[in-house]
Amino acid sequence: MEARSKTALHVTLTINGVARNASIEPCVTLLDLLREEFHLTGTKKGCDHGQCGACTVLVNGTRINSCLVLAVSRNGSEITTIEGIGTPNELHPLQEAFVRHDALQCGYCTPGQICSAMGLISEGRAKTRDEIREAMSGNLCRCGAYIGIVDAIEEVIAAPKRKTVP
Repeated sequence: MEARSKTALHVTLTINGVARNASIEPCVTLLDLLREEFHLTGTKKGCDHGQCGACTVLVNGTRINSCLVLAVSRNGSEITTIEGIGTPNELHPLQEAFVRHDALQCGYCTPGQICSAMGLISEGRAKTRDEIREAMSGNLCRCGAYIGIVDAIEEVIAAPKRKTVP
């Protein structure tokens, strides 16, 4: 996303702990900035209307649909994407729980599900299975792995407290 006109604006974001800068058009969404400029393709473009949750990331610790947010409106923010949660050699406890509970099938929604679950856990409001289901209702899974997703989140909530947000 190179500056294409005189309307390009400069943004600075801390993404997964790394300061990043870009010159972008005012209409660029946070989702498109993450995927196209910074090549963080773990965040998925699903419906592009904020209805599926595949694009969920954490902004200053709060879960949002990145397809609905203009990147310039989050200038100076801390963004956590799936790439900032665990590593292939050292998974985050929530990622481990997703694997253990078979909380994924095709995997397309999984990054958004995990980022949303991270936000849900840090919010501390969902304690029961029904509350978890309600709090995760904005994240759709076309494969129907909902039982495993709820089981994984419930396990992490019930586990002795450890760092759940990077």
